[in-house]
Amino acid sequence: MMDAQELPERVLRFIAEQIDSVPQLEALLLLWREPDRWWNADEIASRVYVSREVGQHVLRSLTARQLATFDAASGYRFFCAGDDSLTLLAEVDSAYRRHLVTITKLIHSGASSSVRDFARAFELKKDR
Repeated sequence: MMDAQELPERVLRFIAEQIDSVPQLEALLLLWREPDRWWNADEIASRVYVSREVGQHVLRSLTARQLATFDAASGYRFFCAGDDSLTLLAEVDSAYRRHLVTITKLIHSGASSSVRDFARAFELKKDR
């Protein structure tokens, strides 16, 4: 089994900074794979095997992180911040497909929250 340290650094950083749960990652990858499709909470919930409420929370958190966009009439879909975000998500998708257990353990470990807090501290300093 692959160790998390063997994953590409930018994939690890993205997961640590942006992803709180496996359903959130899986929902993001669903949106990314079908960028022109609008999704609702029920559809996401059924695809990632969570309740409607959790599906709604996941979609709202992706929107808050500017990884998804919301339209009241249409629902949610992937938000593309540029070619680099498309490339990064392709790397995340590839890593997740090849190293599902490693990435799942990384997300579940809770270590990502401390890394995320550390990374956000630098973002705050950068904005000053």
